[in-house]
Amino acid sequence: MIEYDCWMQSGLTTIPEFLASAAVYAHEPDYEFAAEELRRGLSRFKNYEKENPKYKIIIGAIDLVNFVFESGIKAQKPEGFSIAVHENETFIAGQDVQGTLYGVYQFLELLGLEKITLGFEYSDAPAAGLRVINHWDNVTGDVERGYAGRSLFFNENRIEYDPSRIEQYARLMASIGINAISINGVNVRGIAQHFITEEYLPDLAKLADIFRPFGIRLLISVSFAAPYTIGGLGTADPLDPAVAEWWKARCNAVYRFIPDMAGFVVKADSEHEPGPFEYGRTHADGANMLATVLKPYGGLLYWRCFVYNCVQDWRDKSVDRARAAYDHFKPLDGTFTDNVILQIKHGPYDFQVSEPVSPLFGALENTRYAMELQITQEYTGQQIDLCFLPWMWEKVMHFDTGYGTIREMAGRQLDGFAAVTNVGLDTNWTGHTLAQANLYGYGKIAWNPGLSAEKIAHEWAVLTFGTGTAPEIAQMLMDSYPIYRDYNAPFGVCFMVNPHYHYGPNPEGYEFDRWGTYHRADRRAIGIDRTPSGTGYTEQYAPALAQHFADPAACPEDLLLFFHRLPYEFVMKNGRTLVQNIYDTHFAGAAAVQDLLDRWIALKDHLEKPVFESVKNRLERQLKNAEQWRDVINTYFYRKTGVADMQGRIIY
Repeated sequence: MIEYDCWMQSGLTTIPEFLASAAVYAHEPDYEFAAEELRRGLSRFKNYEKENPKYKIIIGAIDLVNFVFESGIKAQKPEGFSIAVHENETFIAGQDVQGTLYGVYQFLELLGLEKITLGFEYSDAPAAGLRVINHWDNVTGDVERGYAGRSLFFNENRIEYDPSRIEQYARLMASIGINAISINGVNVRGIAQHFITEEYLPDLAKLADIFRPFGIRLLISVSFAAPYTIGGLGTADPLDPAVAEWWKARCNAVYRFIPDMAGFVVKADSEHEPGPFEYGRTHADGANMLATVLKPYGGLLYWRCFVYNCVQDWRDKSVDRARAAYDHFKPLDGTFTDNVILQIKHGPYDFQVSEPVSPLFGALENTRYAMELQITQEYTGQQIDLCFLPWMWEKVMHFDTGYGTIREMAGRQLDGFAAVTNVGLDTNWTGHTLAQANLYGYGKIAWNPGLSAEKIAHEWAVLTFGTGTAPEIAQMLMDSYPIYRDYNAPFGVCFMVNPHYHYGPNPEGYEFDRWGTYHRADRRAIGIDRTPSGTGYTEQYAPALAQHFADPAACPEDLLLFFHRLPYEFVMKNGRTLVQNIYDTHFAGAAAVQDLLDRWIALKDHLEKPVFESVKNRLERQLKNAEQWRDVINTYFYRKTGVADMQGRIIY
C-alpha cells in the first residue's frame, strides 16, 4: 500500500509502549472528527492495541484544555496547535477545530518519525492563511498537464468520482495543511462553465461535504465570459450593472448549496481566455466586480496574473514576455478590493527549470497576493524524470526581493500559496511514486516556507519507505533537481522543449513561434539582454537587485542567459568558456541519471516489488530522455559554434 497511502503508511514502525493502547478522548463534540482521525492513524502502527483508558490522549481547544486540565499550553495563531506528552496523558490542543486536526496529523507524523517521547512538547502554526491546491482537471476526465492518469473528479462530461478515494485524498491534503482545493482547470470550457448553476451545484455540494470535515474548502474556476456564454446577456463588461447583477444571482445560488465555498479562480485575458481588456477595462475593474459579489459570503477571488501577449512577433526584439505580469499589475497596486488575491507565478515566465523570482513579489505594497507554484512537472520531467521540486522552492523562499525574503513575507505581504497539483487516478496518485514527495513538499513549504528541502526529503522518505532505505532515497531526491537542470536547457535558457508537449529537447521549437519564449541563439552568442541596454526587465527589481542581475559577473550562473546575451567564448567562474560549460553539464547530467538508476537498483531487496519496478521503469525512461537532451543540445551548439569539446567526447 506504499503507493495508495503515500506518506501515511501502515506497519512501518512501532510507537512508544505508553501509547500502545492509549485511549483517545475528544473533549467537545466539535473535536470528535479529529479524535477519530487519531484513532484511525494510531491503528496504522505495528504495536497499537485496543484502547485502554489507563493512558489518555485528550483532544480539544487550547483554552478549554488549559481550564480543565491545567496543561499550561500556550495560545497559538489561527489553525495553530500544541502537543504535550505527559506521564499519564497526552494533550493535542488547537487554537480552533482546524488547528486541532492539524495537531493530530502532526502527532501521527512525529510518531512515524519516532520523535515522540515522554516530556515531548511541540507547537506550530502556519505562516500564512492561504494554502491552496489547483487542479487543471477537465470535465471530460482528462487532466491538462496531468501525468498521473485521469481526473479524480470527472469522467465523460460528468462529475463522477469514487467517494472513498476522494476521502483519502482529502486526508492526505489535510495532513500537509492544505485548506482549499479548486477542482477544475482555469481554462473553463463546455460544461464546466455551468458549475455555478443549479444543474451542477448539488453534485459539487456533495464533494464539498467530503472535504469539509478535513478543513478543506472548495474552490471552482469560473469563466469571465460566463454572463454571455451561459447567461444570455450578450456582454461580460464588468462595469455593466446587468453583468454584476447576473454574477450576484450566481453567487447567491452557489452559496445556497455550498455555504463555505472558498471562492472563485479566474484566468482572464491570457492565452485567448476572455477578460476585461475586451471591453477596454482594467484587471482591477474585472476582479473588483466579481470580488464585490463574493464578499458578503466571505469568498475570495483568486485572479491569476499570468497575462501576456501570446501572439508576439519573434522579429520584434523590444517585446519581452518576462516583463508582462509586472507591467500589467504593478500600476494597479492598491486598486483591488481586499478579497481579491492576485495569484502570481513564482517566476516571470512559466515554471521553467531556471528562472528568477517574479519582481512583483514585494513590489506590490497595497494588494493581497499569493505565490503560484507548479507541482505537476510540466517542464521538469512530467513525472517520468525524477525531479524533486522542493530543492528549487527552497531557493525561491530564501530569495531576497529587496523588500525581504519570500519566507519572511509569508503571512505579511504574501497571503499564501497556490499550486497546480500532480495527482490523478494512477494507483500511486502521481505517476512516478517518488513524485509524491513534490506534493508532500508543497504542503510543508506552504505551511512553513523556511523549511529545508533536505528535511522534507528525509521525512517524506521515512514516512513512505521506513528508516532502512530512507537515507538513500532522500539523497536521490536531493540530487535529482541539479541533475535534471544539467541535462536540460543551459544556464537560464528557457523553452528548449518540444512545442505543446513540453517533454524532450527541441532547441528551436519555440524560437520563431508567437509565444514569445526566445533565446535567439546564433553562431556568435545566445541569450536575451534584459538589462537597461536591452529590454529593461532587470529594472523591475529593487535597485540593488536590479544592479546585481544586470552585471554578468555578479548574476547567478544558473540565470546568466536569462538576463544576458553572451558570446560562446565568455569565461565562466570555473575558468571554462560558456560553450564548454554547456557541453560539460549535459554530459554530466546524463551520466548522473545512470547513477540514479544504479542506486535505485541497489535497493531492490528492500522495496516492495511493484514500487521498485515502477520507479525503475521511470528511471530507465529518464535515462533515454537525458541522453537525448545531451546529444541534441550539445550537437546544436557544436554546429552553431564549430567549437569542439575540450575532452573529445562524442558530439554528433
